[in-house]
Order: sequence, then structure tokens, then C-alpha cells
Amino acid sequence: MEANDTRLDLLRRLLLQSLQLDEDKWRELVTEKKNLLYFNSLFNSRESVNLFLWVEADSSVSMSLDFPKKPNKVVCVTKTEKEVISADNVSRALLIEDLHGEDVLSFITALTQEVVCPLLSNPENNGEWAPGAAEETLNFMERLKNEALVMKARQEGWTFLPFPKHLPDDKELKSPAIKLLHACESVIIEWAGLVSELLQQKPSQALLDGFKPEPSEEFNFWNSRLKNLQLIQQQMISSKAQQLASYLQSAEGAYCFILKQIYGEVQTGLQEAEDATQNLKPLQEKLEETEVLEYSQLRDSMAAVMEKINQVWMNSHFHCKPCWIVVLLQEICNLFLDRSRTFLRGQEVMRGLLADPAKVLEDIQVVTLTLEKFKEKYIQCRNHLEKQDGGSRRWEFPSHLVFSQLDDFLSRMISIQEVYSIRLQFQLEQVVLAGGRGKMWTDAVEEVYQDFLLQLHLLSDCQYDASEPTDQSFPLQACSFQEYVLDLEARLVSILKGTLDDCCVSSSAVKILNMFGQVLDRPLIQEQLRPQLVRLVDMVMTELDQVEALIQSKTSKTDVSSKFRSSRAITLRWTQQLLLRAHNVLQNFQTVQHLCVDSGELVMQKFQKISALVVELRYSVRLDWSSKLDRDSAFILEHPLIKQQAKGMMGIPFRDKLETMLSEIKQVSWERDIELHPQAAQLLKSRCDIGKSYQCLSHMVSCYNQVVSGTLPVELPLIQEQQKEIKQSLLELTNQKWSSEGVHELVEQKRESVTAFFAMVNEARANMATMSQITQGWVELPLLQRIGNFLQRGEATEESYSQLRKDSEEVLRLTQENLRLYAADDTSASWYTYLDHVDQLVQDGLLQLLLRSLHFLSDNMKPQSSGGALLQVSLQLDSTGSLFEPSLEEDLADLLKSFIDDVYSAASLPPRISVSHHGGHQEALRENADLMALEQEVMQHLPEVREEAALLKARLDNFSHLWNSNKRAVMQEFLTYGRKLKPEEEEVAETPPTLADFQREIQSLQKQMSSVSHLSKNELLHGWLQVELKPFKDALHLFIHNWISMYTQHLLKLVRHSMSRRSVDEEQDEDKKSSSNFPLTETIMLLETVGVEVPELTTLLQS
Repeated sequence: MEANDTRLDLLRRLLLQSLQLDEDKWRELVTEKKNLLYFNSLFNSRESVNLFLWVEADSSVSMSLDFPKKPNKVVCVTKTEKEVISADNVSRALLIEDLHGEDVLSFITALTQEVVCPLLSNPENNGEWAPGAAEETLNFMERLKNEALVMKARQEGWTFLPFPKHLPDDKELKSPAIKLLHACESVIIEWAGLVSELLQQKPSQALLDGFKPEPSEEFNFWNSRLKNLQLIQQQMISSKAQQLASYLQSAEGAYCFILKQIYGEVQTGLQEAEDATQNLKPLQEKLEETEVLEYSQLRDSMAAVMEKINQVWMNSHFHCKPCWIVVLLQEICNLFLDRSRTFLRGQEVMRGLLADPAKVLEDIQVVTLTLEKFKEKYIQCRNHLEKQDGGSRRWEFPSHLVFSQLDDFLSRMISIQEVYSIRLQFQLEQVVLAGGRGKMWTDAVEEVYQDFLLQLHLLSDCQYDASEPTDQSFPLQACSFQEYVLDLEARLVSILKGTLDDCCVSSSAVKILNMFGQVLDRPLIQEQLRPQLVRLVDMVMTELDQVEALIQSKTSKTDVSSKFRSSRAITLRWTQQLLLRAHNVLQNFQTVQHLCVDSGELVMQKFQKISALVVELRYSVRLDWSSKLDRDSAFILEHPLIKQQAKGMMGIPFRDKLETMLSEIKQVSWERDIELHPQAAQLLKSRCDIGKSYQCLSHMVSCYNQVVSGTLPVELPLIQEQQKEIKQSLLELTNQKWSSEGVHELVEQKRESVTAFFAMVNEARANMATMSQITQGWVELPLLQRIGNFLQRGEATEESYSQLRKDSEEVLRLTQENLRLYAADDTSASWYTYLDHVDQLVQDGLLQLLLRSLHFLSDNMKPQSSGGALLQVSLQLDSTGSLFEPSLEEDLADLLKSFIDDVYSAASLPPRISVSHHGGHQEALRENADLMALEQEVMQHLPEVREEAALLKARLDNFSHLWNSNKRAVMQEFLTYGRKLKPEEEEVAETPPTLADFQREIQSLQKQMSSVSHLSKNELLHGWLQVELKPFKDALHLFIHNWISMYTQHLLKLVRHSMSRRSVDEEQDEDKKSSSNFPLTETIMLLETVGVEVPELTTLLQS
């Protein structure tokens, strides 16, 4: 039945109004498959009479063929007759009613039984009614009450047998009344209908209606029938029923036989229900056990489930029929199918294409194996029944009746599994191809993969349940997907052909094939790559041929030895590497061998041939090596352990040959199949002891030779006695051979004394080296340092002094440590000589420190190599003239001597270590010619800098008239003659100065002011003495300003005097009178040019 069936239009209009549904709710209702089955059963089955619809608490609409339990509102669709509903009779054959209230049937029952029927039974209430009307109405209400009781009982799961309104009494039993007999017979007919309706119900009806019931519905059906029949039996043996049966028997009615027949049918049905319930109980318990299991554990329970089904078949007396067992098996299949869909998450099964395809594919395989296991156990059970009792109890029904839906589901699982297999085969996200065109090929693969992912997105976003076999949406989309995959395969083939054609060695081709992985298992790709795969086999055979040629050429070449390995060991390792090379080629090929049909055997034969050649070559090399090892071993074992050499040194005879032999013996131990001769076997047996003895002896000889070769003249007297003892001990080993017994123990005895002596001497020499390093490091200490831009005393000098004191203490400590190490007598001449050596190290270090410091001072005082100003003085100016501060005569010399004294003071800090020398290091170094020469060179720079300073001072004395001249006298002379007289002028006429004379003198002073401003702030003399001129310039500026002020103050005085005598009335006369001398306006303008303001003028202008 389809959702657009015209027979549903009437229901749609009424239900939308009654249940207050909208169109969307109606579409959801009629598109759900289960609801369509209910509609189909109502319209097309004569047995289905009622259909109930109601609204759930979550606003969803539900329907059922049985009355629901306590709904708020129910719409009951009832057929007026048992017939098939068509589009023509739908409006006539259907009755649609609304039932309200939580218990409609109880309300109807109570209303009729307690209200309506008592009212109608009272004659006082129906006196005015037409004859028979009240009785007819009462009968109708009785029927209505009985129908309500029957329906309520049916709702509760049992069958109610109604009784007549009045049961016959003893009098009526003797003289039956026609109406009473008719009422009793009507009840018997109704009983027959109810019992017949109950017994005609079959557990297979849901399957016939298109539903998919599970075994639980079968179990519930028989449990409900058993309970119902037991209640019917109780009603039929009740006192009312016995009274009714007696009445019918006394009346000799025809329905007495029917009553007996009804009772017989109830007894037969009861036996059948008891048999079914009893035999289905073990199966029910087993299925309930499987429901709590994980799905992955379900497969192991299939045998037990089928065994229980077999027991039902064998033990049941009523249900050992093929039709019934087919229904039961179909229900069990429905159970397993439902669990399978739940396990696969139904509509979500295709989502795993992008999320976790491997996990989903594994789940699908588990489902497939589980369901196939059930079929397998079914077949085993069926075969067992055919063999048991001559096949009398075999299953004579075809298997497809049982497994039609299960087979469809398995077929759908295979289709889904194929899609997931393609998904796992197309693992191309990690493909990165190298080579000249690798980037191009990689981008092409990425494009194919992205197109593939796009198709996967379309599949994974499907809105249907792919696990539902009846839905044909998935096969259509899967077919389209596979067609698209064929196109992708063709694109991949073109890419693979290009990349494989670029490969020159088999390993590259194999790497590419392995990179593409399972996608190469696609038949189309394999077929189209056949030429490239044949070329791969050719490359593998060529590489194996090259290995074979190298092995065959080895026998014709001279063996080559190395420093670390004999020629035979090299040959064995070389052949092993060749065999490994061939094995790698074979191993790489075997990873793709399944793609190269009929080529594996050919490659394996070639590898076996190479292996045979290697075995033959290695055998001949081992045989020759064994003979040579025996000769060399005999030669080594007969030589002494040690031998005296030139210059008092010790050595190990044939040291290189012994090392070579030990190395070869070690290599032989790795080759387990070399047979050794006696001498070589002895050397191999004692290899560990000889090796340890050789290493120990080498260390002893090395230690002794280091002591002998590195002995200092001052050190030799201190260690001479111990050295002789060690030498004598070592000479005892010259009489021992490597083949002698106890060699290792003897060498170990000597080792301790030699290593102890070497450690003592080595530690003392390390102390001496440390002392030398300390004294040599003094040359880097900064005794003289610039602070800012000039040389000054500061923290750096004190830090250097502190470091000298600390280093001196360390030198003394190390000297005492060496006294302890040498175990020397501190009063012996040899120890005094040693102390003189250490003392000389200290003095040499101090000498280098002082030389570096004085060189620094001398070099920075040379103009050609000066690094800038070293010292600074300032040029001062007062009324007596210019002078340097500090003085260049005495103070500068004292300053330089103080720096030189600081340098020499550093030599007084380390104490004298020598016993034979007296006085400190400072006194000794004061007499050093180099230091004296440097000191003299430093002091010689003073006259030169004094000479340059005198020239500087003379150049600046050009301004001396500014501080030497008497301003009062100069001003008086200027006011008298209008200028400065020359010394040779004696009698000159008085000429008072004009305004122009004043202007000339002021401008002359301003020019001198400008010249002073252009003087530099500092002057560097002889490259190292900086003269600061700022104090001189500031004082000279002040002198010039005072001279200018002298002239301007005189003019300002004249202006004020002139303005104080003026009045407004005689302004013109006064102006004329003064214009012949100092014009007022021009005088004021001149004053303003030099920055002098006239306050009286401002006051006059304001007034």
C-alpha cells in the first residue's frame, strides 16, 4: 500500500480535525512502513475489523489493531462489515468514532449497569412507552454493556463470556420460556464467536501482514493464549455456566451440542497452548541470554539456539509442523537482523566511510559471519534430522522460506562491504612521488584522491538506511559510485605508467607500487599495468645477474686487505653483503609478487643459484684462511711480551701483527663454520686473556714511555729512583712469551705499580702545567685602564691586584702538592732547584705583565699609534693671563710616575718561592733593561708635549690685549682722540669720537667674539694629552662682553641724559642741537643692534 492511496483521504480529513494534526504529521504517519502495514491490514484483510489511533505524550501519533491502554483520546476506525475496503465503499464501510476519557469502557459499563438498566427495568419509568419499546431498549443496553465488557477484557488481554440478563431458576428449568431460551441460545452463539475468534488467531498473522515480528511476540502470544483459555475455562465451569448448560439440556435445545463443542475446543486449545508454552520456554530463556551478550559474542551462541529449536521440533505434540517451525525460524531471523542493524547503527552505517572505515568494515564482517554461522547451524541441524530415525522427523520445507530476508540482508552487507573495501583500497593520502616529474605525478594523485573523497561524501551523507534490503536507493548510488571508481582507476593507471617508466632500478618501482598499496589489487589496474610489471621483473633479473657476475669475478681478482680487516674477512663480509643485496632484491620483489603472475619461480631460481655460488666461494676462503691463521698464530705465540728500545723506551715486539691476529681471531669467532688448526685454536681459546694482557701491557708501556720522554731536567732527580725500579720490573717481562702460562696474572701484577707511578708523575706535571698557565695568564690582567676616555686609577687595577694574590696562593699550594707527590725532601738540593724553576715561572709571568702594561702606556703616547687622548688638562684664564691646570711642568710628570709605580707595585704581590734568591720580584724587575727602557721612553714624551702646549698658548695670546689693557685708560683715550693712539704718536690733536667711531669699536669686538666662538672645545697635543679649552673660552667671552659693555653703557648714558632734558615743546630745537654730535635715533638703533634696550624710550612711546 502506498502513502498516496485514495482510500486514505477520508481518514486524513477526519484525523486532521479530530487529533488536531498538521499536514507534516500526517505525512510522517503515512510514510512510516509499520503504519502502512496497519492500514493495509485494515483495508485489504477481512479479519481486521478495528484500527485505533491516538496521540502520545511526545505529540507523535501511534496506531494499533488493539485498543491502547488508558489513552486520553482514541480515534476508533471500525468496519461495518467484514469485507475488503475499496475506493468505492470506503465511506459506507468505515465507521469513525472518538472515544474520550482515561477509561471509556469502564464508564460505559458502569453507566449501563448501574444507571440505565435499573431505570429501564423499573415499570414506573416506562409506563408511557409503547408496548415492547422499553424491553427492546433494555435489551439493547444489555448488549451494549456486554460489548463494553468484552472489549475491556480484550484490552486487558483476556476474553469475557457474557451471560443472559436473567438466568433460569428451578421453576424455569421445568417449563422453559421461549424468550429466555432465545436469550441463552444468543449467548451461546456469542460464546462460539468469541472462542472461535480467539482460536483462529495465529502467531503467523503478523508475518502474513508484512510485519517483522520477533520470537518474543511468539512467546507472548502463547503465554497470553494460555492465560486467556484458562480464564475461559474457569468461566465455563462456573456456577452460572453450569446453570445455563442445565437449562439448555432440559429444554433439549439444539445449542446444547454447540456448548459442548465450544468446551471441547477450549480444552484442545488449552492443551496446545500448554504444549507450546512448555516447549518454547527453554528457547525463550536461551534467546534472553543472547540478548545480554555483546554482538561479537553472539556467534558462539548460534549452536545452542539451534539446538533449542530442534528440541521444540522433537518434543512438541502440536507444533511439529513445517509451517509453524518456519514461522519460528523467521522470527528468530528477524531478531538477529534487528540486532545486526542496531550493531551497525542503521542509517549511520555509511557515515563510517569518512570517519573509521576499517572499524565499520570489521563490524560488517562480524555481522556477516554471525548470520552465516546461524545458517550453518541450521543446515547442520537439518542434515542431522534427515539422518535421525530414518528421516521421519526431517524438515520438508525449502530453506528460502526461512532465510529470504536474511539472504537479502547478507546480499546488502556484501554490497556495503564492497564499497568499504574500495574505500580502504584507495588509501592515497600518503602518496608522495619523487624524481624530476614527481611533483606533477603527486599533484595528479592528489586530484584523483580528492575526487574519490567527493564521491565518498555523497555516499556517507545519504538519508536512507543502507542496511535495509527493501530500500533500493543504496544499490543505485553504489552502482554509480563503482562506475566513477572505474574512471578513477583509469586515471591512476596513466599516472602509474608514467612513474614506473621513470624508474631505473627495481627498488624504486617496488617502492612506488607499495606506496599505492591495495589499490593495485583492482583487476582493471593490474591488467593495464601488465607491461610495466613485466619490465619490473626484467629489472629484478638484471640486478640479480649483476650480483652473480660480481661473485663469479671474485675468484679472478687479487684479495685486498685493509688496516682493520684481513682480505679473507673482507671477502667473507663482501660475499655476505652481496647475498644480502640479492636477498633485498628478492624481498622487495616478493612484496609485489602477487601482481607479477608466473614470475616468482623464475626469480627464486636465480636467487638460489646466487646463494649456491656464495656458499662455494665462502668455503674456499675459509679453508685458506684457516691455514694462514695457524702459521701466524705460531709466529706470535713464540715472541716475548716486551722489548727494550732506544733512548730508554719500551716496546711490544710485532705489535701490528699481534693486533691483526687478535682482530682476525675475533672475526673468525663470528664465522662459526671455520675449522681451525691447533695453533690458531689455542690462540682463539686464550684470545680473551691475550687481548686483556695486550691492552694492559700497551697501557703500561705507554705510561712508562710518557714518563721517560716528558721528564723535565728539574724533575728527573726527584723521580729517578722510582723510574729505575719500574724499568727493572718491566724488563722481567722480556723473558716471557705469549704462549707462557700465567702471562695475564704476571702482567696484572706489574700494572698497578706502573700505573700508580704514571699517575703520580702525570698529576705533578699537570700541576706544573697549571702553574705555568696561571703565570702566563697574568699578561692579560689590566693594570692600566681607561675610565671613560682617559687613563685613571680605578677598580680594574684593584681587581688585578686581587687576582695576582689569589693566583700566587694557588701556585704555592700546587708547589706543596708536588712536594707531597714526589715524596721529596724539602731541604734537598734537587727540591731547591725545582723551587727555583717555579720561582722563575712566576717572575717571567710578572715580567710579561709589566712589559705589556708599559708598552700600553708607551704606545698610547706615540702620535702615530695613539688610540686617543690618554690624559687631560684644562687651560684656565684669569686677570694675570692663561695657565694649564694641572701644571705641565711638575704635576704631569708626577702623574705619569704614579701610573708607572702602580705597574711595578703588581710585582710585589707574589711572594718569592725560591730559597736561594733574596729580595722581592719588584726589586729584581726594577733592574730589568727592557722595563727601564720602556719607562725612559714614556718619560721622554713629556718635553714634546710641553713644546706643543707652549705653541698653543702662544696662539691664544693674540687675545692678550683683552685682559692686559686698562679699560679705563683705553676709554679715556678713545673719548679724547676718537681712536687708540700708536706708540710713536706723541702730540695729537684732541678729536672727540663720533657715533661711527663707537660703531667701529663695537664691531671690532664682535668680530673677536666670533673668532673665540669658533675655537674648538679641546685640543689634542702629541696624540695623547687633551687640553680642555672651554674654561678659557668662557673667560675670554666674558672679557669681550665687558669691553662691549663699556662702549654701550657710555652711549646709553648719553641717550638717557639727552632724553631727560627734552620736553614736548622744544623737541625740534633739541634735535637740531644734538644732531651735530650724536643723533638720538641713530644712537638708539646702534644700541639695539648689540642687544641693548633703552627703557626710557619704551616709557615715552607708551605715553
